Parts: sequence; C-alpha cells; structure tokens
Amino acid sequence: MNNELTVGFPSLSRNESLARGVAAQFVSLMDPTVEELSDVRTAVSEAVTNAIVHGYGGAGGTVTMKLVSEGDLFTVTVSDEGRGIGDIERAMKPFYTTDPQSERSGLGFSVMEAFMDSVSVVSAPGEGTSVTMKKLLRRE
Repeated sequence: MNNELTVGFPSLSRNESLARGVAAQFVSLMDPTVEELSDVRTAVSEAVTNAIVHGYGGAGGTVTMKLVSEGDLFTVTVSDEGRGIGDIERAMKPFYTTDPQSERSGLGFSVMEAFMDSVSVVSAPGEGTSVTMKKLLRRE
C-alpha cells in the first residue's frame, strides 16, 4: 500500500535530528534492511542540513519534507524557500561550498548520491531549493 507524509519545521539546526527520526520511522514501515535505514537517515540529514545552513543561512524559514512509499520505492523531497542555487551542477561537485570560511566540507550532495539511488535538485536564486532523493528497497 502506498503511503505519504508531509511535515514542515523551522530551519533550526536542532530540527535536523527530528527530520532524520521522522524519515527513519516512515521508511521503517517499508521493512528496510538496517543498512537501507541508515542510508536514508544519513541522506535526509545532509539534505535538511543543506536547507538550514545554505538555504536560509541562519535567517530562519521553514523546511518541508515530503515522504512517499510506493511499493518498494521510497522517495523523500526536502524543500526550502531560501536563497536558492544559481549553478546546481557546480554546487553538486564534491568540496564545493558557499561558505569556505566555515567548517563545512562541501560533500553534502556527494553523500546524498552515495547513499540514495537517485538525487535531483530543482532551484533558482531567491526561490529556494527542492532536493528529491529515491531509494529502491531490496528486501532480504
């Protein structure tokens, strides 16, 4: 049976763990392996952190997370209405960061791509960013 959940929360760093927990609980209903569950938690953590840190840059706003299960396919979309990305291709390259003075490594999108089967980004400057990640669960 298909399932869908949409949640919104303030762009506060402490809500990253909330989002990770919600995603883990949602995907657990699909009977994932321990590795798949860990992969989803890690990817969601990176996407939400990107929205909070790069989307809003501490200015505050709302992060929205939409979770969908369709058979064995899990899809999560993390969206913000923040600054947006001018050059998505460049932003997705390893070690690229918009804040080189911080301790950020510029590996967020690389991590998402490593743990999920697909990652797509839609964004425009001043209009926010939407990151959609998909994972096909391979039940044992």
